[in-house]
Amino acid sequence: MYAPERQQEILRLARDGGRVDVLSLAEEFQVTAETIRRDLKALDRAGLVRRVHGGAIPVGRLDFEPDLAERESTAAGEKDRIAKAALAELPAEGTLILDAGTTVARLAAAIPLEASLTVVTHSLPIAARLADHPGIQLHLVGGRVRHRTRAAVDAWALRAYGEIRADVLFVAANGFSAEHGLTTPDLAEAAVKRAAVAAARRVVLLADSAKHGQEHFARFGGLDDVDLLITDSGLSPDDAADIERGGTEVVRA
Repeated sequence: MYAPERQQEILRLARDGGRVDVLSLAEEFQVTAETIRRDLKALDRAGLVRRVHGGAIPVGRLDFEPDLAERESTAAGEKDRIAKAALAELPAEGTLILDAGTTVARLAAAIPLEASLTVVTHSLPIAARLADHPGIQLHLVGGRVRHRTRAAVDAWALRAYGEIRADVLFVAANGFSAEHGLTTPDLAEAAVKRAAVAAARRVVLLADSAKHGQEHFARFGGLDDVDLLITDSGLSPDDAADIERGGTEVVRA
């Protein structure tokens, strides 16, 4: 297959799936990863895709958002390790905000039964996980529920977060980078995340390494808003060092 033919097929895959990654494409087309990177660079120069960490997304799809079931099954092992590492950041007693996100939901499921905490969340799946937890005082933030993420958004949610102060927020993001900060596809969800960041004394970002370098439509903060990033070992030591130079501690689980 000639390069133009391969690039056309890569573009089709990106538009159909919302994202392509270098290693999968190299395997599919039986070429080297460097060849795929050159293809993506050519498509990026043509304005057809935007390169992100590990792959590319089609132009016009910064708002692409996988559904909840797809996100739960993506990078499951990495998310479990991140959630386990995040347990060390739970206060002995105190107040947590748990953002909507599949990695944060894994943390919620791992909270020990003996924990005595006050938890605030706008995520229906997380609230359901914690509703019967014997040591948790659970506060569910209301609002319009987005079907794709099962998260409450809009004025009710913003007002609720404007009225509280929490010890720590565990926040999720669809993309993070030093250049573009913390991003997510939906403006309403971004507004709630921004309000949650403002409501917490300490902010812990839980995000797998595949999200590093990704950029989405709605920005809700910068990495300088984050005290601690917990990610997986797929984030290179050099990238981790770059982030730490900006003032954010990094744990690679």
